[in-house]
Amino acid sequence: MRILTRYVIRSHVGPFVFSFTAVTGLLFLNAVAQRMEDLVGKGLELSVILEFMYLSLPHIVALTFPMSILVAVLYAFSDMTGQNEVMALAAGGVHPARLLVPVLGVGAVLTVGMLYFNDRILPESNHRLSSLISDLGSKSPTFELREEVINEVHTADDTRYFLRARAIDQATNRLTEVTIYDLTRSGETRTIVADRGEMAFTPDRRDLYLTLEEGVVYETAEARPGGFQRLYFDTQIIPFRGVGAEMERRVGGGSRSNREMTIPMLRDRVEENLQDVHNVADDMKVASMSALEEALRVGPDDDQRTPGADLAGMMDDPVLENLMSEMRVTFHRWRTQYLNVYQYQVEIYKKHAIAFACLIFVLLGVPMAIRYPQGGVGMVIALSLGIFLLYWIGLIVGERFADRGQLHPWIAMWAPNIIFLIPGLYLTSQMGKEMATSRGSHWDEIRYRLGRLLKRSSAPERSPSGVMTEEPAR
Repeated sequence: MRILTRYVIRSHVGPFVFSFTAVTGLLFLNAVAQRMEDLVGKGLELSVILEFMYLSLPHIVALTFPMSILVAVLYAFSDMTGQNEVMALAAGGVHPARLLVPVLGVGAVLTVGMLYFNDRILPESNHRLSSLISDLGSKSPTFELREEVINEVHTADDTRYFLRARAIDQATNRLTEVTIYDLTRSGETRTIVADRGEMAFTPDRRDLYLTLEEGVVYETAEARPGGFQRLYFDTQIIPFRGVGAEMERRVGGGSRSNREMTIPMLRDRVEENLQDVHNVADDMKVASMSALEEALRVGPDDDQRTPGADLAGMMDDPVLENLMSEMRVTFHRWRTQYLNVYQYQVEIYKKHAIAFACLIFVLLGVPMAIRYPQGGVGMVIALSLGIFLLYWIGLIVGERFADRGQLHPWIAMWAPNIIFLIPGLYLTSQMGKEMATSRGSHWDEIRYRLGRLLKRSSAPERSPSGVMTEEPAR
């Protein structure tokens, strides 16, 4: 049995390595290509580019690792079944379910490793990648500047400019309705307003030249209290020297999103938000009691009560109106805190669910490969892509519903696993009863049964006495 166990495990190594390398490489190249234009031509060191590529890899591995396990299982067992090895082992007294044991053992080990990866390595790499992307933004003002916001621009000589633009076209580097506050001279303030402008970099991407058109310059000085100077211009060029000379790297942890947190961090956030939920609920209870007391106080007496007067009289009361407004605000706070709890819980359950998917795909892939071995590599690729696509769509849809508070996080994240676990258990229970060989497969059986069904539906009907009846000719 040890020889059989080693043989089964060894037959999966090659397909797993090939599929993992191929799929990860394709997705990695696609992710890097999308960001390459932000990296090339900015004067970055090679170490920074390599760090970016290295940090972009873990979140791709989180996707491709379970998929590679499914591909390896489908290919290895379909090949073994196609070579009649499973049939020969069954003839020798080895139950087909025995072949599932070593693969399940390896799948359990990989599940534990994937859980550790999702909990420790992936959040840290996501956090470092997010920090690096933010730091890269400081290398190019066009990447950092935001519309309708006062942006601070530093130069190499430690002078500061504050720039605001109504619209910024990242493709052409053109700005509209530009306002610049120049604080380079001590004791003087210069404000430049222009209808439009265009940014251009030097070849080394270190200096920026901003060309402004149709504007005016306002200058004030402490030496001239109450006075200012106004200059109109058609075109003015303002140099920002050394804006891309250095890339400042942030030091310290910084804030983290839910995808950048480990499971203990997420649980701490859940506890904090649950405490806030309870506090807000207490505030809502107090506000409700106050509103009820005020409504009873301002209500008319029984002998003076008229239809429709109660509601109108109470709503006109300013104290009650303020209390109702406070209740609405408190309810909004409660819902926001509760949705935060759901979002953190979604991330916790997702880390566990994706890791457990490694075991689910093993349980589903082995009996499917034994029952339907025909089709070769094409069948393996199509089947694995279809299964993983449905699984990932289920995770995304479930996460959307849970983030909106429409579905419990546990159900949202574990539903795809449960959906695929049920057919996996059923097919596994049928492994000893039905299997295919290289001479035929269940695809042949399906075609045969469909043919018989069509023939039966087109056959003439029989009377209760057993005599065939035909429709009379017209």
